[in-house]
Amino acid sequence: MVHLTRIYTRTGDGGQTRLVDMSLTDKTDPRVAAYGDVDEANSQLGVLLSTTELPEPMVTLLGRVQNELFDLGADLGNPLQETYAHEPLRITAEYVDRLEEACDAFGDPLPALRSFVLPGGTPAAAHLHVARTIVRRAERTAWTAVEQVGSEAPGGVNLLAITYLNRLSDLLFILSRAANATDPTIDRDVLWVPGGKRSDGPRKSDEPRQSDEPRGADSTQPADEPQRPEESA
Repeated sequence: MVHLTRIYTRTGDGGQTRLVDMSLTDKTDPRVAAYGDVDEANSQLGVLLSTTELPEPMVTLLGRVQNELFDLGADLGNPLQETYAHEPLRITAEYVDRLEEACDAFGDPLPALRSFVLPGGTPAAAHLHVARTIVRRAERTAWTAVEQVGSEAPGGVNLLAITYLNRLSDLLFILSRAANATDPTIDRDVLWVPGGKRSDGPRKSDEPRQSDEPRGADSTQPADEPQRPEESA
């Protein structure tokens, strides 16, 4: 049980803080930055849930994700050790499996993409895209931590925590598409139109491309554009 009796402590005024195992480190430590990015992503989901309307299954899923992000922050802030006096809270394969199941459940009914998706559409979809980009940043920051402290005990980062971040960014992308698909006022995906092919604005998903057909009927990558890093891994 967590007990918070006073919020300000003055102990971090010198630029240092303590990790979950009470070891002292600088506030610029990438592990601290990583769980700070996770906190930011969780806050963005809070904005989403408190200011937009989503289908109940999506609300329930995102509520679970918010709790899991606290688990994730606790994991990133707790260096791996050979032994523990008390079993720590860690992200396990089951967390990742649940995200993949959610990706399939919400993603399978969606039509195949014929171009990249622009952030936007409904307010909910736009908030989900912001959350996705923050989670991507958290993943990059966590890998920076691995470069610094490794992924083995003692002192390393749990790699499953980073895998969770990767799958979560995928899920948030899928949910942004699903949020647009459930709003009758939005014409499904708002698609990227490459320079030189644009007319009045972004192309909707049911409009024809102004270039050759993609490589395959189920391709999610355009035939004539390189893959964008933020949606590739």
